[in-house]
Amino acid sequence: MGADHARIIASQIPGAKLQIVCDADAKRAAAVAAETDAKPKSDNPLDVIADPSIDAILIASPDATHGELTLAAIASGKPVLCEKPLAPTSAECLKVIDAEVRRGRRLVQVGFMRRFDPSYADMKLVLKKGTIGRALMFHCFHRNVSAPPWFTSQMAITNSAPHEFDIARFVLDTDYKSISVFQPKFVDSAKPGAPVMMVVETVQGQLVNIEINNNAAYGYDVRGELVGEKGSVSLRSPVHSETSVNLMSGLSYPEDWRPRFAEAYRLQNQAWIKSIETGVPAGASAWDGHAATLVAEAGVASLQRGTTVAVDLKAKPSLY
Repeated sequence: MGADHARIIASQIPGAKLQIVCDADAKRAAAVAAETDAKPKSDNPLDVIADPSIDAILIASPDATHGELTLAAIASGKPVLCEKPLAPTSAECLKVIDAEVRRGRRLVQVGFMRRFDPSYADMKLVLKKGTIGRALMFHCFHRNVSAPPWFTSQMAITNSAPHEFDIARFVLDTDYKSISVFQPKFVDSAKPGAPVMMVVETVQGQLVNIEINNNAAYGYDVRGELVGEKGSVSLRSPVHSETSVNLMSGLSYPEDWRPRFAEAYRLQNQAWIKSIETGVPAGASAWDGHAATLVAEAGVASLQRGTTVAVDLKAKPSLY
């Protein structure tokens, strides 16, 4: 995603100039910098954040580094777009929030790009207009081709599901009360990418069910249906072509999430740059990042205990 973000900033966002590419792999950094006409390369992110020639920071590093690097950006007073998660634990997220609150202005946008996806935006608009009445249930499906050998059932909750946690919370404009996590009884939970099914209850009483299957085999597939009192609205993925051959007609699936959400990433990054120019925050805040991490932690606890676990979200600071 770091390389993709670099390409987007360098070629698709008016008003932005990609200045430095930083990566632990110097050769990779050099290749991306050459492709995107960036200036010096560096393998020290803290030096990059402190560099006076840099006005804003985009973090697409491994999850465990997000909190530290975001705190460094806040300390430097620089706007930062941080890929999800904001931090791996809710305690780390609160440290970021405390730093931002002390700074007195919102500097952090979390990379929940689905908020900018046209299909989700239409879904939220239909609900806001009252077309389907009050929302009752939100059905979410998140499927990947295959999981790497290190990808655990817990990571399905902490790494894959946060996009669903955030977008359902965003579309419904509410917070969560509890979460229950289930797995098929005959599935080996130790197997990489073992599927999970979650049921999340909102504070308003709506139900959100989320299927995460990282070994779906056939392709990358995200679906969603919002059910209301008077009807429903479903996502429609962008389809560019249909193939007819051997007495069959069919659509193809992408291998990963990037083609499906290419427009969402572009719109997200565009909104981020615009927010820096105007001073008006856009996208998911640090508080939203904390909310997603908190429900993920409760989901892991539910999987381990086999019970419903409450989501204890404290009062939101006035900055948000």
